[in-house]
Amino acid sequence: MENRPILKIALTSADKLVETLGWIVLLAIWVLTVTNYPNLPDTIPTHFNASGEADGFGGKATILTLPIVASILFVGLTILNKYPHLFNYPIKMTADQALNQYTNATKLVRYLKFSIVVIFGLIVLQTIRKVNGEADGLGEWFLSLTLGLIFIPMGYFIFKSFQINRGEKIK
Repeated sequence: MENRPILKIALTSADKLVETLGWIVLLAIWVLTVTNYPNLPDTIPTHFNASGEADGFGGKATILTLPIVASILFVGLTILNKYPHLFNYPIKMTADQALNQYTNATKLVRYLKFSIVVIFGLIVLQTIRKVNGEADGLGEWFLSLTLGLIFIPMGYFIFKSFQINRGEKIK
């Protein structure tokens, strides 16, 4: 890794909104899990296949792993996002490009961590709906949504990274 400058990236209003929404969704996952936990049956779905159908079952305490893992990922990525000079970039970066590349990369991480908590929240919601007889599982739409929430922002921000590298103006 080349010597990269250590810069503090200022958050835009949109960045602050995504951060706030992420924390709200994370809190909502915990509230949803804790408030529904006493009413869950002893055995709940713990795994869903690609079609969204439950194909693994376990004790109701396993639902707690979802908000725990979502919290660890969200907080971990929040901390990591303060150190964009440590990220792996798809290009060789010049000092002049560092601010733009760091800004772009931190936006990518911010959108991905928001997507992660949304995905975990939907899993918790659909698991609770499944045990209450309100849903058959995650639904056939879930895999497509998950892939879209992860790969569309990744593609967009990687494309922007190459534009920055070529010196193009980025909005």
